[in-house]
This record gives sequence, structure tokens and C-alpha cells, in this order.
Amino acid sequence: MTPLRQKMINDMKLRRFSSATQKLYVYAVEDLAKYYRRSPDRISEKQVYEYLLYLQEVRKLKWGSCNGIAAGLTFFYKVTLYYENTRFKIPRRRHTRSLPTIFSRSELLKLFDATNNLRDRVMLITAYSAGLRVSELVTLKPEHIESDRKLIRVEQGKGNKDRYTLLSEKLIKDLRVYWKRYHPKEYLFYPQGKPYKPLCANRVWKIFNAAKKKAGLNRGRGIHSLRHSFATHLLEDGVDLYSIQNHRLARVHFDC
Repeated sequence: MTPLRQKMINDMKLRRFSSATQKLYVYAVEDLAKYYRRSPDRISEKQVYEYLLYLQEVRKLKWGSCNGIAAGLTFFYKVTLYYENTRFKIPRRRHTRSLPTIFSRSELLKLFDATNNLRDRVMLITAYSAGLRVSELVTLKPEHIESDRKLIRVEQGKGNKDRYTLLSEKLIKDLRVYWKRYHPKEYLFYPQGKPYKPLCANRVWKIFNAAKKKAGLNRGRGIHSLRHSFATHLLEDGVDLYSIQNHRLARVHFDC
């Protein structure tokens, strides 16, 4: 690892950036250097803009991907290299947004039944029943499950914020069965034979996609569909939108 790369990583750690953000920003600088085949500190601002245009026009990356890369490059030049006046921005995207995919309750049962083992089944049920992002799911620890209060503590979620989400009676029963078989140590869900390591997010995505394919479900672009389904089903059960948006779910009765 070069000193420049290490300095950038340290700069991000000092600001407590999430691991996902760190990976994205490092990738942005790394790909820029590969494109020009030179050290990123020898690449001009004009060349960076030409690279961003290449991402849009040639590689056809979506707006969100280009925007994330632009943010990573801005951080690198402004913070790591101390180029205070440097800021790479791309035009704001048009406010068009497609509706998220929502699974019906019967489709969810098919999805959960299509998993290969108890760990994968309970993991997907947990993602849905608690409305968790995949980054929150893989960092869950046994002590985060507060069964007596029927709550799950989510530490350092999106925006580096802690919050509580609900823990249904059904999920409590599923987790107890899971606990007896797997005896989790450091992390609630872990790779086979490695109880002190978390599953990687990519592995969870693959588990979800494999179950979806086996269940014959064509809808749903990714595991985040479970989170969307969670919120929609709460609305259908009469929970007000304010409570869902602000995670005021402690007294909600909801079984998956």
C-alpha cells in the first residue's frame, strides 16, 4: 500500500466514514489512476473532469455511481492533497424516481423457504422483519437482540447513527432456534467455521439472489427490497408513516 493511499484511508477513518464509503472513495481514486496510468497526485483538475465525462458517456454509469465517484475524488484532492479549492460536481439529476419493488407476504414465504439452510433463512427473515440494510445486518451482534424489550439495537447505521427497530415475537422464536444450532459468538450471522467474523455484504446479496431465483421470483432488484416490503407492510397494518420514518416502532405489534 502506497503512503498516499494509506494517508487517504487514515483521513477517512479520522472522520469515521463507513467501511462502504471508504471502499467507494478508494476505488474512485484507484480507477482514476488506472485510467491515466499515473499517480493521482499528478493528474490535473481538467483531466479529472474528462474522466468523469468518460464514466457517463462511455461506461454509461448511472448518476448515483458517478456522483459517488466525484465525491470520493473531491475528498482525495481537497482533504488528502490539501487542494482546498478543488471540488468536483456533476449536474443534479432530474427528479425522476421509480417505485420500489414490494414483495407480497406469500412471496416472502416462498423466498424464505427457498434458502439453503437455517442461517440463511433466519438472516433474510431478520432483514425483513427489522427493516435492516445489508450493512446493518452483517454487523449485528448477539447483544443487540434485546428480547425482553422486543427491540433490536442498530449501531452506526446510515449516517453513523444508532437506532432501535422492532423485534417481533415470530422473529424471537426464529432467533432462539438459530441460537441453539449455531451458538453465535462475536457476530450474529457468520461464515461457516468462522464465528468471530461477520458475513460480507456481497455474500448476503448472493444468498438473497439465489433464494429469489429458486423461489421463482422475478421482481426485486436486491436485498433492499426486503426493507421496502417491511415499511409497506407496516403501513398496511395501520402503522403511521411518521413512526416508520422516525423508527418509533417500539410498541408496534408486527409478525412476519
